Amino acid sequence: MGSVTRDRRQIQTAVLGGADSEEPLVLPLEAIELDAFRNLHKRDSFWCGLLLGGCGGRLTTKLYTDRVCHFAHHPGPDGQPHVCGRRARSVSSADHLYVKSAAVAWLRSRGTRADIDFAESDGIPLGSLVDIRLAGRKLRVHLDQSVAPQWDDEHEPVLGVMVPVDPDTLIRRWYVNRIRLDSVGTSRSVRIGTEAFARPTEWFALEECEMTERGLSTPAVKRIVQSRSTPPPTLRATRTNRKQPDTRTRMQVLFRRVEEARRVGAVVVVSRVSQTLEALEGADQETQAQIDTVLKDAKVWLQEQAAARQETYSRLSGAVADGDVQEARALLAHVNAIAAHDRTDTETQTAAAAATFLAGKRREQEETARRLNAAAEAREEARRQSARQKTNAVERVRTTLRTLRRHGRTMLGTEKRRKVALLSDLADKAGGQLSRSEINQVEAWKARVQRERKPPAPEQAPPAQRNPASERTPAPDRDRSTRQQDEPRLHQQVPRADWYSETCPRCYARSGKPCDNDDRVGPSRTRQLPHDERLRRVRRRSSRPSRQQPREKRRHREKRSEQSEGGTAARTWQAWEVRCPKCQAPSGARCEPDGLHRERVKWAAEFTRKLWG
Repeated sequence: MGSVTRDRRQIQTAVLGGADSEEPLVLPLEAIELDAFRNLHKRDSFWCGLLLGGCGGRLTTKLYTDRVCHFAHHPGPDGQPHVCGRRARSVSSADHLYVKSAAVAWLRSRGTRADIDFAESDGIPLGSLVDIRLAGRKLRVHLDQSVAPQWDDEHEPVLGVMVPVDPDTLIRRWYVNRIRLDSVGTSRSVRIGTEAFARPTEWFALEECEMTERGLSTPAVKRIVQSRSTPPPTLRATRTNRKQPDTRTRMQVLFRRVEEARRVGAVVVVSRVSQTLEALEGADQETQAQIDTVLKDAKVWLQEQAAARQETYSRLSGAVADGDVQEARALLAHVNAIAAHDRTDTETQTAAAAATFLAGKRREQEETARRLNAAAEAREEARRQSARQKTNAVERVRTTLRTLRRHGRTMLGTEKRRKVALLSDLADKAGGQLSRSEINQVEAWKARVQRERKPPAPEQAPPAQRNPASERTPAPDRDRSTRQQDEPRLHQQVPRADWYSETCPRCYARSGKPCDNDDRVGPSRTRQLPHDERLRRVRRRSSRPSRQQPREKRRHREKRSEQSEGGTAARTWQAWEVRCPKCQAPSGARCEPDGLHRERVKWAAEFTRKLWG
C-alpha cells in the first residue's frame, strides 16, 4: 500500500482545557504576537481537539522568526515525531466551533435556546455543517462545498462565502443568507450577509439579525420582503392623466434584462422575459422586428443552454460509470450550482447516483486512510518495541559486564561460560548501540572463556632433565596442583621494568602507559598490574633469542624469572607505590595536603594481600 507521508501543514487552531473541549482559539502567526499570547495563556493547556478532527493529543506553541508560528504535538516517548491524522489545520479549521459559540451567545441574549450540533453522517467531513434547531425553525450552515444545499428541505440553508448559488435560485427565493468569519486576534468573528440577484452581498453583525417566521432575517432581508410584499400606492386623481411608458421604452428595458440574464446564465429569467416580450402589444413594425430578433436570439440561446445542460448531465453519468471521482465531483457541483431548477426525473436520478457514488468513494478513501494510519501506527509501535529491546539489551550487557568484572575470577567455569554466552547474545541484540570499549570487553571475555576451556599445553622440559620413569608413570594430581602453586604468577615471570614496554592488546594502552582498570580492581582508573595479554606479549618478545645478547645472560634471565619471589614484583607494596584512593595521588607522588593518607596505607596492604594471598 506504500508508506504514509506525514502531513506537513502547520496547525493553527486548537482547543483549551482538554481533548473534548469546544473552546477554540487561533495561534498568532507573528513571533511578536506569540509572546503576548503565551503570557495570556501561560496557565492554559492546548489540545488537538476531537471536534477538530484531531488525535486528542496535547499541543505546544512553536515560535519562529523566519516562518509563521504554529502549534505542534509533543514528541513520543521514544523521541520520534507524533503521527496525527488531522486533515483541517488552517485558521478556518475551527470555524464550526466559533459558529456554535456565537449562535449560543446570540440566542441567549434574546432569551431563546436551541439545539446546535455538527452533522456527522457518512461522507460528510466534520466541520462542514452546523445544524441549529429552534422552536419551529431549523437552520443549516454550510461552511464549505462538501454538501450541496437543499432549498426545499426543512432546513433553511445559510451558505459560506465559497459555496456557489445559481442565479435562478436567487430569483426564485428573492435572497440567500450567507455567513463569514473574520479573524480578530486569537478568535473569529461571525458576520451574516444577504445576497440578492444582481445585487452585491450586504454584511451585518450577528447582533443586527433576528429570527422571524421566514427564518434568519437581516436588515437587507427586511427591505427585500417589504419591497415585494407592499402593494403599489394608489394613484391620485390629479395624476390620472400621467402618461404610461410607451412600448419602445418597455421594450428597451426588457432587452436589457434579457442581455443581463444571458450574461449571468439565468435561464429562468430569459424564459420569463421572452414570454413578456411575446405578449407585448402596441408595437409598431420596426419595434416588432426588433422584438422578433431578440426572441429569436433568446430561443437559440435557450436551446444552447438546454443542450449544454443535457451534455453536462450526460458527462456526469459517464464519469460515474467510469469511476472518475474528480470529474464526477466537479460536474456534480456544477449542476447543483447552475442546473438545479426544473430537473427531469432522469436528471434527478443522475444527480442522486453521482452523490451516492461520491459518498461511497469518500467512505472508501476514509477507510483506506484509516488502514494506512493503522499500518503506520503498527510500524511505529514495532520500531518503538525494537528500540526498547535494544535499550534493554544494552542495559543487560552493562550489568553482565559489571558482574563479570567483579566476580569473574572467583566464578565457577560453567557459570562464567553461561554469563559470557548470554553476554554474546545480548550484544547481538543491542546492535550498534554499544560503545567501542564495551564491544572490546565482550570480545575479551569471549576469548578468555575459549582459552580457559582449552587444556594447557604441557611444557617440554629439556632432554637432559627428562625422567623416563615419570614419562612411564603419570604423576598424581596432588603433585600437579603442587607444581601449579609453586609456579610464579605471570607478572612475576616478567621483570617489572619491562611491564609497559609494549602496547596492550586488550585496552590499547600505549607503550609506557599503565593499563586501563576495565575490570574495576581497586579504586584507581589505571591498574596496578598490567593485563595478562600485555605481559604475555612482553614475555614472548623477551623469550626470542637475541644475537647481540650472549647466551649466558639469557640463561641467567630465564633462571631469574623462574624464582619464587619473581624479582622486584614479589616484594610487599609500599604506600607510595600505589595510587591514593582518597586524593587520587599517583604512584610516586605525595598525598596533598596532609601528607600520607591512612587509606593509602590500607590499600597498599590490601593490594599486597590480594596479590600474594
